[in-house]
Amino acid sequence: MPIAEQMQPAAANAAASPVNPNQALWEKGDFTRIAASMRESGEALVERIGVAPGLKVLDLGCGDGTTALPAARRGAEVLGVDIARNLVEAGKRRAREAGLSNLRFEVGDACNLAGVPDRGFDLVVSIFGAMFAPRPFDVAKAMVRVTRPGGRIVMGNWIPNDPTLVAQILRISAAYSPPPPEGFVSPMTWGVEPQVIERFEQAGVPKTNLSFERDTYVFRYPRPPSDLLDLFRHYYGPTMNAFEAAERNGRADELHAELRALFEAQNTSRDATSLPATFLRVSVIVP
Repeated sequence: MPIAEQMQPAAANAAASPVNPNQALWEKGDFTRIAASMRESGEALVERIGVAPGLKVLDLGCGDGTTALPAARRGAEVLGVDIARNLVEAGKRRAREAGLSNLRFEVGDACNLAGVPDRGFDLVVSIFGAMFAPRPFDVAKAMVRVTRPGGRIVMGNWIPNDPTLVAQILRISAAYSPPPPEGFVSPMTWGVEPQVIERFEQAGVPKTNLSFERDTYVFRYPRPPSDLLDLFRHYYGPTMNAFEAAERNGRADELHAELRALFEAQNTSRDATSLPATFLRVSVIVP
């Protein structure tokens, strides 16, 4: 069954279901502005994980296609699913402009993947996407369910307390934000190997089928680091929320100074911006 037909029920269910709290976060601002600085790393990662012609690939938490487009260009049949409607529409535009008829985008929830058939994909990829969904055990179960036996799941997850860019942005932003609601599970726990193992074991995957590797994404921007920070401030949901909270408390300048120091200290380019960010690459073989 073609991917577009597979996902028709999912789109209807997404429209009828209660709004996931994450939807408001990721529809806030315009993450495409940030994603533009991640394209090169997305292409390199797709090559490293061995996306090949003919593979059926689900890109979960796909944004506007940073990994979905290069996967489709390599000849895979790709479905991108994201909770944010604006990012799905942006992905559709990018696919049309690239002439990629083997790439579709749909709105969906990583916690249940309603309407996505069992065992429908050779490879499920989620790069800094599904880690932000609120119910991690349900996410692991959903990813395993839609992957064929012998297929793979590959996740890219930010690592708590890592000294590089994104983990530090999220750490600093959290310090200026209100306490999370009761029952909140930090997305950064997806960067902790024992917790990842526990989640997939409960989904029926033995520990021996999991492997872990440190990998790096690089944010590249043709202007100074302070300009890239401005994009995060105005277009990246978590940072936008932190600045709104800081402004209410008269601490916006303090937050900006702390983030600017981070961006400038980690920049490896002399005349532009190049910011490496370490993440945990999780590879799962589904039994």
